Amino acid sequence: MTTYRIEELVVPTTMDDDPERVRAFCDWLAVSEAAEVAVHGLPELSWTPAEYLPMCHEPGAPSRLFVVRDDAGAVVASGAYDSKTEPGTTNCWLSLGVRPDRQRRGIGTLLADHLEGVARAEGRTQRKTYAVSRQVGPGEGPGYVPAPTGSGAVPEDEAGVRFLTGRGWRFGQVNRISRLGLPADASIVRALHERAATAAGPGYRVHTWTGVTPERWLDGLALLHTRMSTDAPEGDMQEPEDVWTADRVRESEAQLVTGPHTMLTIAVEHVESTTLAGFSQLKVPTDPARAVMQWDTLVLREHRGHRLGWLLKVVGIETVERDFPGRPSIVTFNAEENRPMLDVNEAVGFVGVGSEGIWEHRD
Repeated sequence: MTTYRIEELVVPTTMDDDPERVRAFCDWLAVSEAAEVAVHGLPELSWTPAEYLPMCHEPGAPSRLFVVRDDAGAVVASGAYDSKTEPGTTNCWLSLGVRPDRQRRGIGTLLADHLEGVARAEGRTQRKTYAVSRQVGPGEGPGYVPAPTGSGAVPEDEAGVRFLTGRGWRFGQVNRISRLGLPADASIVRALHERAATAAGPGYRVHTWTGVTPERWLDGLALLHTRMSTDAPEGDMQEPEDVWTADRVRESEAQLVTGPHTMLTIAVEHVESTTLAGFSQLKVPTDPARAVMQWDTLVLREHRGHRLGWLLKVVGIETVERDFPGRPSIVTFNAEENRPMLDVNEAVGFVGVGSEGIWEHRD
């Protein structure tokens, strides 16, 4: 009978770190990605090790990574525990995946028990997880579990749905995974840009930059990152405010540049106050054959109603196509109840390709 053991990895600092650490990290990522692709069937969403590693070292919130090995030492499951290190933090994020050919053997339960134990030991009373699923719609398949938000659902026959429900986790929200094939229809993008710019009027001005944030916008960007934790749709699963400072922005930027990608930022300035009213960031891979990943997008509540989200989105698309030609697509995740953002995505040509359930467990 095969026995399994859980091992916490020493996460490499860079891809040039100790070869054994790098190899273990690569094995961890390979299993994680294989488990997700087996569900949504979208290899385009996978990360390379060099792309993913910087995200494991987010300042103030480093990832703890775990693997399950079999008797032969092969990695058969991977898990992650993410939480801020700041004292008093009450929330965390857990994730796990089992290699497709080793599922239904109790390995997921073994790893989930361990991860939840880590969370309890650190006093994390709110635990959340993302669970990808195939895209669903009314009338398709055997049935659905509707999101409490009233928007979106996940298939009730999905293994991840059954697993989380059986462990007492509560389903709270659905993200739609959407893809825009590039090049986009230039006439549509141009028309949407003109409409959005007209709605915004002379009271708002767009700025773009790559990499390091200009000093004049540093405090504004820190505020926008902070407001992502309070203004973005979360259903009834609100987390504590995640405060960003200018120093934290700089530390995060310094970590991200160690990977083979460029962060493109589109920001809109409220001219009268000379402050930032919204932003959108896209992670552009160095390899032109890989998809661009949409990062955060937010318009502050007090500046909504001026089509600024539309403006940020279309300028981002235009900038990617002009400055980073040849990328095959842009991929984005949006809450199903975030109809204003879905409206602009659909108008510009994004197509839904999958879903992602967000689940919660509170002590």
